[in-house]
This record gives sequence, structure tokens and C-alpha cells, in this order.
Amino acid sequence: YSNIKGEHSYFAVRVSDQEIRSNVNDVTLMASFDAETIFRHFDEVSSGGGIIYDSDLDKITTDEVHTLDNYFKERLHQELESKNKPFTIAGVLEIAKEKGVHLYPVSFREILSNLAEKTENPKLRGLIRMFNVLAVSLSLGLIKMPLDPLLLSIDSIFSKKPQIAEINKQAADFSYDYAKSNFNTFQYSLTGTTKQPDTILVQGHFGTSIGKMVSGCRFQSYYPITPASDESVYLESNELLEIQNDRPGSTIVIQTEDEISAMGMMIGAALTGTRSSTSTSGPGFALMTEALGWAGINEVPIVITLYQRSGPSTGLPTRHGQDDLLFAVNAGHGDFPKIVYASGDIEESFYDTGRCFNYADVYQIPVIHMMDKFLSSSVVTCKRFDPKKISIDRGLLLDKIDGEYRRFAFTEDGISPRSRLGLDNGVFWNTGDESDEFGHITEDPQVRIKMMDKRMSRLDLVIKRVPQEEQVVSFGIYDLTIISWGSTKGPILDALSMLKKEGIDVGFIQIKLIHPFPSEHVKSLLKDAKTIIDIEANHSGQLGKIFKQNVTREIDYFILKYTGRGMTSTEIYDSLKKIVENKANKREVLSHGA
Repeated sequence: YSNIKGEHSYFAVRVSDQEIRSNVNDVTLMASFDAETIFRHFDEVSSGGGIIYDSDLDKITTDEVHTLDNYFKERLHQELESKNKPFTIAGVLEIAKEKGVHLYPVSFREILSNLAEKTENPKLRGLIRMFNVLAVSLSLGLIKMPLDPLLLSIDSIFSKKPQIAEINKQAADFSYDYAKSNFNTFQYSLTGTTKQPDTILVQGHFGTSIGKMVSGCRFQSYYPITPASDESVYLESNELLEIQNDRPGSTIVIQTEDEISAMGMMIGAALTGTRSSTSTSGPGFALMTEALGWAGINEVPIVITLYQRSGPSTGLPTRHGQDDLLFAVNAGHGDFPKIVYASGDIEESFYDTGRCFNYADVYQIPVIHMMDKFLSSSVVTCKRFDPKKISIDRGLLLDKIDGEYRRFAFTEDGISPRSRLGLDNGVFWNTGDESDEFGHITEDPQVRIKMMDKRMSRLDLVIKRVPQEEQVVSFGIYDLTIISWGSTKGPILDALSMLKKEGIDVGFIQIKLIHPFPSEHVKSLLKDAKTIIDIEANHSGQLGKIFKQNVTREIDYFILKYTGRGMTSTEIYDSLKKIVENKANKREVLSHGA
């Protein structure tokens, strides 16, 4: 979690010997060397858990931490007053201790001083930038986790600065031993495990960026914007590729002056026959919509990876949200076909990227691939991506043309053979105006009808030809069944597993193809479901609106979150339990997260 202004940032790490698909509300161990983290998160640590903290912070008051906003301070002061506690770090830690949380005070500066004396390196006394290494090392020592992985990580991070690496390893080793010697009351331990085969550690944007490389995308334009930039930066860092048969390959990545230019460059590259894409977030996508219509009327296959964040306007620029679904479906003026496709997790996004490029090429339409901040910022372990499972289908892209060529020729299925710039005998015209089969401007009413029908027929074709398992994924249908999309998938599945252990069955369908909407397939899946629950991270229940419009059925309950924080499985479990027990409001709004 981060803030673009440099305010409070923190990492939540969840570890299990089972597959992890979500975060939870409760924290088992918190390590902090700053006061704000303690003030904001002390109440998240569960009974039996622990807090490692810098004992030099005990007397810090809330007023001394200038990044605590007044709204939060007012709520915190009310809690402290109700329990007769001072407005200090010591006050909130007393509340935690009374709750059953173990406290592990340690002076971080004293550790550095002792280390400086032991190593005869007086410079270490003032190296407070190593506090993060101390905090991690103290945590590992407390939970009895082997230190070697941390030492190897330090060597890797500071591989070009061996002296700095050695100092950090000394600090890590010293802190680790301190925790093992002085902290003995913690009930939790991580003594190591065997790595599962074919498992990788990835950040969220790896799925789409590596997916683009494997799918044959060779041009990406972008303008920097959170949280989409990471994908383009990763592609820039890996522009030169090794492809099959020892052939060299490369991806051209261009940072443009704005999103309008990024969109125009991508379309221009696509007209050459190159698989082309861009990556952006809500405000940037807003600037792209006019050119999106140009791609639509000219039947240009492009892929836009839309990493959503909380809006409107700048909104919460470094926070999560699923705010742009209706925007994506309705983007651009006038009627033209497009596909809006949503991935539910990082592993899925790799394979979905390949699908999106195939959809764009085969149906010759823009494809908007929906991702979001929660996915892009998460670091997870998952199964190794398998490039062999991605196939490349360029549709009716021509290699040669004999005789007269009509770029927008009327065909039986509405899809015209596609030339590319520079192909012999493949001359074609593009314009933002309505055109005839050659691409010449016309306003003839009969040609207009035929062209509009030709383009819009692609939507029916997509529903007919895209396999149903790529449109909707069913995780079981019961009386109570959830509909959802995108990154809510993981928290929902974990919440359903929790309910299953209590003998409660709740169904779930993950809708991936949002537009065109697979109405009949969804109706068929839900024919035996009595209660429909919509779960998504926006204010208005945007998928619910699309569902009602296309399935003509009401949503019975909404579980929504729009604080900019990702959903946890705990929150979803609690809300579903209320629905099961008939104690829920029609609209349950989630709010967990600092």
C-alpha cells in the first residue's frame, strides 16, 4: 500500500503451506520502527499475535506524527479516551496488550550502537536506513525462520556494492540473534518448507507483460500513470527477446508525450500488421476514447490493458478500485464493436493476454483487458507460466494479395481480409468518416446501414465463437450464488472455503467476458440459483447493472468496497454469513484497511 505524496506505506505479507488467494483482516505479527504504523495498525494484531517495535517511540504522541490526518486522529482519540489511555504509542500498545497481544520492545538505535562496537565500525551508529533490515531480521528471529534466505536476498540486492551488502548482513545476523536470545514467548514459527515444483514469485504486472512478449506483441506505447507504468517499464527492461529457433526478437516500447499520442502510435503500428498495445489507467483511458472510436470504425485490432484505480478524476491515485467497468464498456461515442475482458488473478492474466490479442486479430476490433491496482501491486507465488499454452491466431491478416483489394469488403461473417501497410496490391484507405468497401468516404444511407451492420455483427460472432469456458467460469451453483469479476476472485474463493468448512454452500460464477455480455449462458448457469449476490470494488455495483440489463434479473444483495483498499476474504466471509443468517442489508459496504 502506498501514497503518491510519500505518506504512510506498508507491506502485508501472508504465508501458508496452502495456496494463498487473498489477504485477511487479522495480523499475526507486526514489525515497526515508525510511530504512524503503530498508531494505524495496532488494533489489527490478533490475540496471541505480536508487535515488534522501537522502544524509543513509547512517548511519541499522536500530535507529533504530522502525517496522521485529523479524521483518523479523532477516531483514535475517542478509542483511547474510552479506555482511559494516553494519546501516545504507549497508550495504544497497552490496549493491544490487554487484548492478548505480545509486545517485543527493542531499541533499534541501541542495536546499531552495539553492532558498531562489536564490529569496530563507529559509522554504523547513525545508519538508520538499516532499520528495515533490523525489523525483518528481528521478525525472522522471533518466528525461528532460517536467516539464510534473507542473507541471500541482501547479496542479490547489493550485488554491485559488496561492502554495503556485508554491513547489512552483519546487521541482519546481529538482530536475528538478538531476537532469538531475548524473545521466547511467541507461539508461531516458520521453520522452512520445500518449494513446490514449477512455482514462481511474480508481481502483478508480470502476467500481462510477459504475456505480451509470448503473444507476439512487438509494439507498446504508453504515457506514465499509476498503476499501469510498471508493465511498460518491465517491457522496456526486456526489449530484446530470445525466441524459438535461436532467432532474435525485440519489442519497441515508446514513452509518448500523452495518452492521445500513445493511442495514435499504437493504432499506426497495428496498421503495419504488428501486434500492438498500450497500458493505462482511468484518467489516461479517458484521453484515449476518441481514437478508440477511430480504431473501431477502421476495424483495427489493438489491445488496451486498463489497470484500474479509484476515481473519479485523480481520485485515489495509488489506491485500488474496479471503477471503470461501465466506462470501458461504453467508451467512445457512437456504436462500434469492442471486447471488454477481465482477469481474476496474475496467473490467469498471462493466458488472458494471449486470448485478448487473438480476439483483436480474429474479430478485427479493439480489446480492453481489465486489470486493477490490487493485481498490479500484489506479489504472489503461482504456477510457472507455460508459453506453450498460448497460441497465436492472426485471423485474416494477408501475406499476399492478387487482384483488386477491398479492405472493408462485405463478407458472409462480416470480417474482411486485412492488408497491412506496404503490402503489394494491398492499398487501402482509412478515415474517421464512414466509408465504402475501399475506405473512401461516403454518406450513402444504404452503405451506412450495411457498414454498421457489418461491424456490429462482430459482437454476436464473439458470443458464438469464443468458447464458453473463456466467457464465464463457474465454481458451482447453489441457492445463494455470487456473480463477480476481476480481482475479487481470490477473496471470494477463500471466503467460500471458510463457509464450506461450516457446511454452508455458496455458488460463484466469475464473468470474464463483460462485453459483449454472454446473456444466455449466464441465464442458463443461474437458472437454479434463488439469491444472486454481486461482489465488486466500486460504489454503484457496475457489473450488477450490466447483469440486470442483459439477464433482466434483479441483484438480491450487493457486497461493495470503494475505500481504495483491496477486499479481504474475512470481510467477504462476514458479509456472506450475514446474508445466510438473514441479517444483511441489501447493500453491504466493506471498510477494512488503514
